[in-house]
Amino acid sequence: MDQVEIFKALSNKTRLQILGWLKEPELNFPEQPNADFENVGVCVGQIQLKSGLSQSTISEYLSILQRAELISSTRVGQWTYYKRNKEGLEKLSEIIHKAL
Repeated sequence: MDQVEIFKALSNKTRLQILGWLKEPELNFPEQPNADFENVGVCVGQIQLKSGLSQSTISEYLSILQRAELISSTRVGQWTYYKRNKEGLEKLSEIIHKAL
């Protein structure tokens, strides 16, 4: 896990919001039908709607967060779902406690 990539990923307001939304998906995405937030996550389309940004921008933001290992994705049919990566967030916490 590259510390610089992690902090770059966190340096954007919308990417921070996405992580916050994914922390409590049942509250932030109640309109997602047949939601399995625990195992599958939140559909990229729901994240895009909530953000109000273009699909390409949200896809790029999600890719950045995923490369930083802060979120993970699951493909179901033609849709991609995202959720927080608990292990990646724990590593981030360790980095902060040990290095900063």
